[in-house]
Amino acid sequence: MFWLPGLLLKQGRTIWGWPSLALLLWLAAAAALAQPTDSDYRLGPGDRIIIKVFGEEDLSMDVRLNDTGRLNYPFLGELVVQGLTVAELEQLITRGLRGSYLRDPTVTVLIAEYRPFFVNGEVQKPGGIPYQPKLTVEQAIALGGGFTQRGSHSRIEVIRASDPQHKAVRVILTDPVFPGDIITVKQSIF
Repeated sequence: MFWLPGLLLKQGRTIWGWPSLALLLWLAAAAALAQPTDSDYRLGPGDRIIIKVFGEEDLSMDVRLNDTGRLNYPFLGELVVQGLTVAELEQLITRGLRGSYLRDPTVTVLIAEYRPFFVNGEVQKPGGIPYQPKLTVEQAIALGGGFTQRGSHSRIEVIRASDPQHKAVRVILTDPVFPGDIITVKQSIF
């Protein structure tokens, strides 16, 4: 017999108790709230990142990526950051610092501020808006001041920053918004 708080394993059978059920529900809720795109998010111009190297203040920095998607990093020179995930950038810096400068560096990269998305067309305040995770098209339009009187609630297009063709596709109000997207609210026909 093996026991964990609220979970009893006996002869290949599992007996669930309230604490383990609560733990499973908590884990399910946490998984539902976690943004699946965070680990897949690709860095790009306009993102502000914080790089921390444990015990090495001189190697820690807070930087906004410029239009080239590169940054100058101490001892490593110019790094191409655009298109990398946070984990890939952490690995790149760790590999670069290991050996010649540090024995076993601990590198953490955080996204302090995502690049903006843009709302234009029939909205009250068109322009760039700082991205917030888990935004929908409807929330993005609200951040742009809402629809004008002529704004269509059904004729909305987006050009995804991740689309190399820059093709406008029709979206609905519940679709997600990503950093760098360009949302256009068309004029209502009536």
